[in-house]
Amino acid sequence: MTLDQRIGLLEQLGAYLRSGDPALEAAKEKAFEKNKWFTPEFTGLAIRNICEQFLDPGKLRRWVAHYHLDDRVSPKTIGIVMAGNIPLVGFQDFLCAFMSGHRQRIKLSDRDAVLLPFLLDRLRAWEPAFPHWVGTAEILKGCDAYIATGSNNSSRYFRHYFGRYPSILRGNRTSVAVLDGSETPGQLALLADDIQSYFGLGCRNVSALFVPRDYSFAPLLGALEKYRYFMDHPKYRNNYDYQLALLIMNGRPYMTNDSVLFVEQEVLFAPVSEVHYTFYGDKNVLLEDLKGRDHIQCIAGAPGVPFGKTQEPGLSDYADGVDVMQFLMALEA
Repeated sequence: MTLDQRIGLLEQLGAYLRSGDPALEAAKEKAFEKNKWFTPEFTGLAIRNICEQFLDPGKLRRWVAHYHLDDRVSPKTIGIVMAGNIPLVGFQDFLCAFMSGHRQRIKLSDRDAVLLPFLLDRLRAWEPAFPHWVGTAEILKGCDAYIATGSNNSSRYFRHYFGRYPSILRGNRTSVAVLDGSETPGQLALLADDIQSYFGLGCRNVSALFVPRDYSFAPLLGALEKYRYFMDHPKYRNNYDYQLALLIMNGRPYMTNDSVLFVEQEVLFAPVSEVHYTFYGDKNVLLEDLKGRDHIQCIAGAPGVPFGKTQEPGLSDYADGVDVMQFLMALEA
């Protein structure tokens, strides 16, 4: 496939995802049946972000132009191990490998084994050559390079099996927000989305807050009221009840609006339904400290990612800050 053919095929996919095809709606329902965290609402959000950020024709072509891609490629085979924490979380890796002109073999997560295969089937139906370039496999062997995403435990496995090959190996990441108390109600409403979209399961979801000593949490807890309906979701409710019980049994202080828990704790990672917070003195000192910390995917709030945008990465917002396209292009050298 030529570069223009690949671009055209992705633009066709973007148009399809905006079409409201009943078959796509059925796939969203099937994904929900397999994984109750993948509600149609949040699968729809993931698809909308893919259309707006990754498959917008203008953005896609400017991104391609930035890398000076052409048809002079010596294709390699890229093995991709995808995560399954939120719907279609591995789409960007697929897109990069496809646009770079390399073949790819994808190992799907059991938690997200419906949506991407559905999209790949559509691409195969439109382009007979597509199956030569993209396929799925249960075991990845004989690839020239690997991109693998998972937990810190699985990343050790990745290093053992893939470390001797050119590779991008990702472990646990999360995101944080830095507040100073001057945030408007509108900004807090957007921060609520950064915290609770996808039930907080994404690495770009805010799981920890840094606030000044005199910070009032009431406005933010109020902004999070719009996600109170999460308590009707059995899995979320079970997490909330369990975390609340632990806090009570251990005599630990907490704040809640009866649907999310705020706990003072320096650990960046928080369980579902819980947000950690830490007080800071000097904001500039804090920001310098955060730049040097591992495991932070992004920082919400000035001067970081604007509130409400953490789960809307663009084409050049690569996981862990590693430029996947540069990695793939270097394989030809």
